Amino acid sequence: MQSPIATPKAPGAIGPYSQAVRVGGFVYTSGQLPLDPATGTFPEGGIEAQTRQSLTNIQAILEAAGLSMKNVIKTTVFLADMGDFAAMNAVYAEFFEAPFPARSAVAVKTLPKNALVEIEVIAAA
Repeated sequence: MQSPIATPKAPGAIGPYSQAVRVGGFVYTSGQLPLDPATGTFPEGGIEAQTRQSLTNIQAILEAAGLSMKNVIKTTVFLADMGDFAAMNAVYAEFFEAPFPARSAVAVKTLPKNALVEIEVIAAA
């Protein structure tokens, strides 16, 4: 059985999905756009600011689940432009420490609301 996880400290779902679900000992987050939950807008500052906001949203969801970024075992990063990889990676490194989670990073044609980045994670309790 799955249990939904929700927090007002991250943007609400903009469709028929949960911010995250817990299944057994795992938490699966939906892709987190870089939306500020207070304003519903993207932060200014390009890929760095957007990556930071996406990861801050993930952090809030994990905290609502009683977890932290240390519990993350897998991430998937979706980039609108693979040319932003290095800048995204520099900010990403601020949120994780060794042993680092496994990760995939893929370029996509377009992200919702024309975001530059969207990130999802799997965390283990």
